[in-house]
Amino acid sequence: MTSHTGLLSRLTGSDTEPFMGGETMKVTKTLTAALLASAAFIGQAAACEITLRSSDTHPDGYPTVEAVKYMGELLQERTDGRICVEVFHSAQLGEERDTIEQTRFGVIDMNRVSMGPFNNLVEETKVVSLPFIFRSVEHMHTVMDGPIGDEILAAFEPHDLVGLAYFDGGSRSFYNSQRPIRSLEDVAGMRMRVMQSDIFVDMMSAMGASATPLPYGEVYSSIQTGVIDGAENNWPSYESSGHFEVAGYYTLNEHLIVPEILVMSKSTWDELSEEDQQLVRQAAKDSVPVMREMWAEREAKSEEMVRAAGVEIITDIDKTPFIEAMGPVYEKHVTSEVLKDLVARIQATE
Repeated sequence: MTSHTGLLSRLTGSDTEPFMGGETMKVTKTLTAALLASAAFIGQAAACEITLRSSDTHPDGYPTVEAVKYMGELLQERTDGRICVEVFHSAQLGEERDTIEQTRFGVIDMNRVSMGPFNNLVEETKVVSLPFIFRSVEHMHTVMDGPIGDEILAAFEPHDLVGLAYFDGGSRSFYNSQRPIRSLEDVAGMRMRVMQSDIFVDMMSAMGASATPLPYGEVYSSIQTGVIDGAENNWPSYESSGHFEVAGYYTLNEHLIVPEILVMSKSTWDELSEEDQQLVRQAAKDSVPVMREMWAEREAKSEEMVRAAGVEIITDIDKTPFIEAMGPVYEKHVTSEVLKDLVARIQATE
């Protein structure tokens, strides 16, 4: 929540130093892109006292993108146009790992992000990123809408972020360009893209695959050129990214049901009045039911489109061996008493 002049001073001042670490050129390009994208909205934002810039890697029209737009509409309505939200979709401000850092330092105000990239930063996010931790989407909703979800949101604040709300990320399943996956033997040796998360890397390794962390935007070309054999994701991401065009086997093993999160920069949050903080938090929460409805519709539409394209959908799969293979992953990553307690409470939640 800065003026465009304030954004420029941040990009050119000493506050950029923590980003660099030997990658000055890469970060400079990313931040310059953020400035240029933000400048494009100056005219629109001029009517607002406060303009919150929000990032999303998904394309325009995707449920998470539309949910944050809806949140912005609520804020404009409830503040008589005083607070606005600009949504930068399609990774206009960078891939998730880059935008997380920008959000922590206040260059970006809000960010819709997958949980995986937070695993090495916010310990509590590891739990909801564990394979097969949730029995169903309904189970995930019950957990994340309750006290456990609130605890995890609060865990972001020591890391210069404020957790606002959870969005659905669907059930993630395997897809690849080589062969149908029905067993651990089928996935063994495959080069599979995962998000940049130690848990996801270890999950793939436990299944016998070769985990390859890659930015989301590089997956299509990497499958197409044979750098990797496949990846894992939900129906809408598989469809909207066009990955189904280059990876024609989709296995419904549903190894992950990971919620996504909308976060705000702590520095932006601290600049808001208490009243505005409550308005922002409530608008974010009020966007969740709308997002879930849009998600369910989009998921059904994406599945229909993928099936119509002739993708081979594998449903005759026994999940038990996959679940049993996750023992070492839990042993490695669920080490603290905090995480053990969270896992126990999630598993006990009906």
